[in-house]
Amino acid sequence: MKSKGAIIGFSILGIFSVLILWAVGSYNSLVTLNESTISAWSQVQNQYQRRADLVPNLVETVKGFAKQEKSTFESVVSARSKATQITVSSDMLNNPEAFKKFENAQSELSSSLGRLLAISENYPNLKSNENFLALQSQLEGTENRISIERRRFNDLIQKYNTKIKTFPSSLIASYGGFAVKNYFEASPGSEVVPKIQF
Repeated sequence: MKSKGAIIGFSILGIFSVLILWAVGSYNSLVTLNESTISAWSQVQNQYQRRADLVPNLVETVKGFAKQEKSTFESVVSARSKATQITVSSDMLNNPEAFKKFENAQSELSSSLGRLLAISENYPNLKSNENFLALQSQLEGTENRISIERRRFNDLIQKYNTKIKTFPSSLIASYGGFAVKNYFEASPGSEVVPKIQF
């Protein structure tokens, strides 16, 4: 017959083991969610880079038909330059100022591209140019991909932020150094959809 002390000892050991297993499982879950947000961020970046890569060809194509639109071209080139000069890392997700700066640069590029595409309304030959139509189609597809990846990113951020804020996972999150991450937010004026199709 086991002594009362041995039973209490095994009970404490069992409880301690369960707590350790729970803590390890919670920590691993937080690491998995964190890595998922970083991966989703990379996909957002890929789509923004794809858009930035399309811009020079689009500008050059439109320039061939609308040379007098110099200020619009300069605006697009400047916005692209600003958007691609921002050093992007997963650390940006925890820095609201850097994240907002990135969002603003991307928003400025979107706005400039909208103005560039609107120029085609004044140039019927441009609207029927195969290169322009192909680039326009690629840009439209890229904008759709950006929207999808941003939505996916925000969904993962929501899961991650919820996990680190809810008890008892919040205990592990605070000791593990897991911090709240920023969502992508709509830029002012983004409720007006730019016309991409002509």
